[in-house]
Amino acid sequence: MLNFTRDHVIGFLGGLGVSALGFYLYKKNQAKVDEFLRSQGIEIPGSQVTDPSLMTLEELVREKERMEDLIAERELLGKSES
Repeated sequence: MLNFTRDHVIGFLGGLGVSALGFYLYKKNQAKVDEFLRSQGIEIPGSQVTDPSLMTLEELVREKERMEDLIAERELLGKSES
């Protein structure tokens, strides 16, 4: 049988509050945090900027190189299938 005490409830609510505060601070500074993580070599799924006009020059060049790599890979696969 589960015995929830007042300490359990206070601990749960405290953890929930700290988690909400952390999420709020992350969202408020998301661009800075994501850029820092990218500079450390960590990519976060879904954090990529979709509007190219909001991207920095470095991000645009990185995206261009990624696209060129994908195009070359597809062309190579297309030639090997023929």
